[in-house]
Amino acid sequence: MKCLILASGFGTRMYPLTLTHAKALLPYKGKPMINHIVDKIPPGIEILVNVNKKFEDDFFQWEKQQHRNVIICVEEVYSDEEKLGAIGSLDYWIKKKNVNEDLLLFGSDNYFEFDMSRFIAAFNGINVQIAVYDVGDLAKATRYGVVKLVGTRVVELEEKPANPKTSLVSTACWIVPSRVFPFVSEFCLEVKRDNLGNFITYLIEKDRVLAFPFKETWIDIGNLEIYHSTK
Repeated sequence: MKCLILASGFGTRMYPLTLTHAKALLPYKGKPMINHIVDKIPPGIEILVNVNKKFEDDFFQWEKQQHRNVIICVEEVYSDEEKLGAIGSLDYWIKKKNVNEDLLLFGSDNYFEFDMSRFIAAFNGINVQIAVYDVGDLAKATRYGVVKLVGTRVVELEEKPANPKTSLVSTACWIVPSRVFPFVSEFCLEVKRDNLGNFITYLIEKDRVLAFPFKETWIDIGNLEIYHSTK
């Protein structure tokens, strides 16, 4: 198993902080935001971090300070308009690095406190597994991809619904088995590649997607208000 952390976005919703600093490297609860993920990954799992050209030097400096090997994967993009999108980046690095192992996948702006070993142990080795969290408020759920479960199977994901049916939402914490990589490529040919939730909706029609519900703290650090109010 390998791990890919998505950090090539330009953090436009957090301007002006992210005009000159990568969002994933902003300090959060005592350390760079991305380290709240990196520090949870088991030692035997190789970590790839995809970044953009604008902030590559900052990430290489950060990499030198880590106590484990981290591979910085630079996309040839300099602006938000050029970005590959979350699923586009996933597809690009699977092919570029010839990844054929199952893949832990995280958005770098996710803060979560669930046990990583429990998350990995729940993976059945066959189906995509996504961590899901109950935000406890239908109004808050309108900001996210709202999921409907039958048992642990995800049967519906509605992206930012005006009238959500539940307050259970998907997070950018996944395990993607290698057998699903062809679906990632198909999706990138047919659909907008930026949104993780759209891929889950696509995959539900073709395969089985399973949920990992957790109750520990989760924060999607999506804008300045959330960043300042929770750090």
